[in-house]
Amino acid sequence: MHKVFFAIIFSACCLTACNSADNTPHLTNALQSGREFIEASLKGDYNQAKKYIMPDSVNLMYFDRITTFYKNMSEPEKQGYKNANIIVNPTENVSDSVTIINYSNTYKNKPSKIKMVKINNQWLVDFKYTFAENL
Repeated sequence: MHKVFFAIIFSACCLTACNSADNTPHLTNALQSGREFIEASLKGDYNQAKKYIMPDSVNLMYFDRITTFYKNMSEPEKQGYKNANIIVNPTENVSDSVTIINYSNTYKNKPSKIKMVKINNQWLVDFKYTFAENL
């Protein structure tokens, strides 16, 4: 399950089509925030990706696991993720404060999901949804 989750996160990073000159996260839009998180993760930029994580102990624990998984990945596999493009599939607007982004990447081409939650007008990634096998 961990490999599936990590593949999802890395795929999500490829989703970001936005090339912003600065590293300031755009947290006011669920899809843009999710895409930027996925792209940063696929590129292995976990300092940037962490800016999109809902800051609670469980989410940070999952994020640390993903970071460790990426560090232990082979260089060819890392390069595959870095070169991948994000494919955004239909999103689910569950409510005005919850959006599920369905995506994959061109490297693994495996469907994945992340949950975006709006807190204090910022859209952040809630890993508990992904690691709980989307329950």
